[in-house]
Amino acid sequence: MTADISASADLLGLFPPGSRVDSDGELVVAGCRLADLAATWGTPLFVVDEGAVRAQVGRFGRALAAGWENSRMVFASKAFPCTALYRLMASEGIGVDVAGPGELAMALAGGVDPALIIMHGNAKTPEELQTAVDAGVGLIVIDNDDDIDRLEDLVTSEQPVLVRVIPGVRPDTHEAVATGQAGSKFGLPIPAARAAIARLRHSDKLRLDGVHMHIGSQILSPEPYAPAIEAIAGLGEFAVYDLGGGLGTRYTYTDDPPSPEDWIEALLVTARKHLPPDAQIIIEPGRSLVAPFGVTLYRVVSVKGDDPRFVAVNGGMADNMEVALYDQRFEATVTSRVGGGDRVDLVGRHCESGDRLINGVPLRDPRPGDLVAVAATGAYCYSLASNYNGAMRPPVVFCKDGQPRLVVRRETIADFLSRDVTGP
Repeated sequence: MTADISASADLLGLFPPGSRVDSDGELVVAGCRLADLAATWGTPLFVVDEGAVRAQVGRFGRALAAGWENSRMVFASKAFPCTALYRLMASEGIGVDVAGPGELAMALAGGVDPALIIMHGNAKTPEELQTAVDAGVGLIVIDNDDDIDRLEDLVTSEQPVLVRVIPGVRPDTHEAVATGQAGSKFGLPIPAARAAIARLRHSDKLRLDGVHMHIGSQILSPEPYAPAIEAIAGLGEFAVYDLGGGLGTRYTYTDDPPSPEDWIEALLVTARKHLPPDAQIIIEPGRSLVAPFGVTLYRVVSVKGDDPRFVAVNGGMADNMEVALYDQRFEATVTSRVGGGDRVDLVGRHCESGDRLINGVPLRDPRPGDLVAVAATGAYCYSLASNYNGAMRPPVVFCKDGQPRLVVRRETIADFLSRDVTGP
């Protein structure tokens, strides 16, 4: 096997399952030639392998049902809050969690059953809570005493709630996405959680169904979940235990996350030891449901320098903030020359020195006009997209069995100007 063939095979393993190189050397994802997608919808472009997302949802669901009869999963929708993706999750029969009014609106527009929606947030406004209550949101997660005060004022009948608990566990992940440790801005420490639970038990409007935890994101080991589950178990017996999400995904060659089956079984091993056997267990995967199945396409605009050699594309931090925020490593390829090549710095077009997509990424003879595909961009890239430097947020195309469909169009100058208020 030549070095280029080996490099191509390794790289394809980071793209959605079944990705391949066509007879003319062009990269194909979900049966669609990426060059054809770029020719139709331009770049930057978010591409999602719809079939692979559906298969991943089914994989999680089967593993969870096999391990704990009274269980359900919801999609942590902040990973990719797109109406078409909410519709996909609804069609797969699962709920979603939302953390803002726009996410709730899209979930409802996408046909998600309100009873299967979980509402999060450490700063829920009275207006947001009223909207959730009016919509019939199934569970609202109590993050603080103010949530209780506001819901007591708003609710006229009964609203099921969970209490978010800080279990005091710090997973091995980037500081910005670790949420289970002491000092986290999310949830209540154990003593404060006990007090909130005691208060809710006496409420005639809020029905305490159970407790919630979420220790962080992009976690590549199941080990921190055991002490976290044990910590919330110490708060007593409840009807519901929401264990959150956080399972990491494979962005680069050295990442080795547990499989969905292994991650779920690790959670359930501890649950069987410490939680009531008839309780409902909820999990909230987000990144791991979508990240591996998204690809971002860019067009090379300029190439310059030797050490380092800069390859600049027509996107960047306005459509991928994960690098700047979390130091996340990605991998990429020229779509017509897959794998191999000399190392270059793939950089964006925005007015920040930190607008670097990938430092030291191998690209084979990159030239202006080439199409570059970045793998594993299905989580938090679309979510965090912005209009920095007047960038128009990219469109989203779902692909399945060789059939692409546009689900979000590209922003336009008219969109960009539509919120301006003109006048004397």
